Amino acid sequence: MFFAAFTSQLSAKDALSAPDTYEYDLTLTDIKGVSAPYISNNYIVFTAPVESNSIGIAFDYEEFRTIHYFQLKKNYGYEGEITSSYYFYISEMPKKISRVCYRLIIDGLWTVDPRNPNVVYNKKENFSLSYIDLPAEEIEITEKLANGLTHFVCRAESGQKIRLGGTFTNWDSWIYEMKETEPGKYVIDIPLHPGTYYYSYFMGITPFIDETNPNRGYSLDGRIVSCITIN
Repeated sequence: MFFAAFTSQLSAKDALSAPDTYEYDLTLTDIKGVSAPYISNNYIVFTAPVESNSIGIAFDYEEFRTIHYFQLKKNYGYEGEITSSYYFYISEMPKKISRVCYRLIIDGLWTVDPRNPNVVYNKKENFSLSYIDLPAEEIEITEKLANGLTHFVCRAESGQKIRLGGTFTNWDSWIYEMKETEPGKYVIDIPLHPGTYYYSYFMGITPFIDETNPNRGYSLDGRIVSCITIN
C-alpha cells in the first residue's frame, strides 16, 4: 500500500501516531502539491513548500496550546528519483465548529498561512489568524428513512442505557434498547406502519421527550410525550 511505503519516511513516533483509516489514506494519496488548505474526506489538509527546516500549526479551538508539526512527503518517479516534495499536515475536522482559525510556526516564527488568502484580525490578542470555514453539520433527527424504517435519535449523557417505548409497544420500554453510536448519541431504527405514534425515551424508569423532534402530545396519564406521524 502507498501509506505503508510512505510511513517509512516518517519518524518512528509519527508513524505510530498516524491515523490508520481508509479515509486518511485516501486523503493522503490525493494530495497533489502545495495549495491553500482544503477539506477532503472529513479532514482539513494543510500544505507548505520545502523552504523551511520545520513547520508547525496551532489552532484556536485548542487555545494555541499545542503545536502540530507538518510531515515531509516525497514523490518518486519510476526510477526511484524524487520528483517533488512538500510538507503537509492532515487534521480531523472538529465537531460543532463552523470556522477553524490557526497560525503557522515556520522555523520558530509565528505567522499567518501565506497560501491562504483568508485572514482575520484578532483584536483581543493583537495578531492576525488564517482561517478556513467548515461545512455546516447535518443535524441527526428522528425521522422516517428511505428504507422504510423509522430512525430514532436521543441525546443524553454518555454511558447510559437508553430505551424507547410508546404506543407502538403498548408503552413497554423494555423491548427496544438504543445503541450509543458516539459519546452522548443513541439511535435505533425500527419498522413502523403508517400512522401517528406517541413515544418517550427512558433512562431507568424515568421517561423524557425526544429533543430532536418538536412534535408533542399527551399520554393517557397526562404526561407530555413526543409524537411522530409516519406516512
